[in-house]
Amino acid sequence: MKTLLVINSSPRGPRSHSRKMTQVFIDDWKKHYSESSITVRDLASSNIPHITETWISAAFKPELERTTEELKALEFSTELILELKAADVIVVGAPMHNWSITSSLKAYLDQVLRINETWALNRDNRLDPYIGLLKNKTVFLLLSRGAGGYERGGYNENINFQAPYLRRVFNVIGITDVHEVALDGEMFEKQTHLVSSKIAEAEIQWLITTKCLL
Repeated sequence: MKTLLVINSSPRGPRSHSRKMTQVFIDDWKKHYSESSITVRDLASSNIPHITETWISAAFKPELERTTEELKALEFSTELILELKAADVIVVGAPMHNWSITSSLKAYLDQVLRINETWALNRDNRLDPYIGLLKNKTVFLLLSRGAGGYERGGYNENINFQAPYLRRVFNVIGITDVHEVALDGEMFEKQTHLVSSKIAEAEIQWLITTKCLL
């Protein structure tokens, strides 16, 4: 049975479009996997710490050489990484903030991109030295953005630092099966945005049936 990890990063509550999309995913997932394990990680309420010098020192040395302070610094990182490793399907609800991702999601990614845990270094390949350690996983990026044109070839593609960055991060840790659903344009045409939200819901449901079912 597949295990689902849902990561919400929007600081908004009921008004969050990315949270509405992750809930659509969860509801439809349950229809197909009624007995599966679902973990929801809410970054907005998790107080994700920024990495420190102690964290960095600990991450780059063997576990047996770490001090008590260093082991403590990595505890939360290890908790998050174990969640990732246990998941077969990972859903990330990500609103665009200042053309990128929320600060809580960035802090989360800093915690889980850890050498010899989620990626390893290949010093013989300077052009692509990253070896991803997480395999056989699927990621769904459920993106919300106030404007439009952020897709490939769109008029805002050059300022989209959200989707390309997230794809790259997951590729580095070994996950290449990455799918996107984007809901754009809330700031402008409300009716068009409402129609787009229905299309996004249908796309999520279609992806579950085509990309997740055994």
